[in-house]
This record gives sequence, C-alpha cells and structure tokens, in this order.
Amino acid sequence: MENVEMNQKSVHMLAAWDPFNLGVNSYDTETADVVAALQGIDDPTELAKVIQTVYEHSFEQWIPFENCVTIAYKLIAIKFEAKCII
Repeated sequence: MENVEMNQKSVHMLAAWDPFNLGVNSYDTETADVVAALQGIDDPTELAKVIQTVYEHSFEQWIPFENCVTIAYKLIAIKFEAKCII
C-alpha cells in the first residue's frame, strides 16, 4: 500500500467515525490535521492525544480519551499495513 492509499483509508475511517454526529463531510480540517500527524506518530496514545486536541479545539466539545485511543489504534494499523510492518 502506498502512502496515498494509506491517507485515503485514514480519511475514510475518520469520516466514518463522526464523533459528534454531524455528518460525514463535517470534519475535513480535523481529518487533514490528524492524517498529517499520523505521518510522524507510531504510538496510539500519542496520536489519541492529538486527535482529542484537534477535535476539541475545533468544536469546543470534549471526546472521551478512550474513544480517541480506539480510533488511533485503527489509524496506526492502517499505517503499519501500508509500511508492511505487520
């Protein structure tokens, strides 16, 4: 899997996540920020902190950290699959 495909899968996963039930196309900026952070982060806990911060900053709503960790693990799995680490 190439980096572009990894990014596309990550964007699709984040869009489907919809933590505030606003609809699929409501998180374009946040998705871009999280996918950019994913490029340099391999630790799910660290990525979860970024996810929580990005979404909280944009929507002024808090997402439980456990929810962020869950999506972070899924994103890291996509990244590792793309790099053939698993």
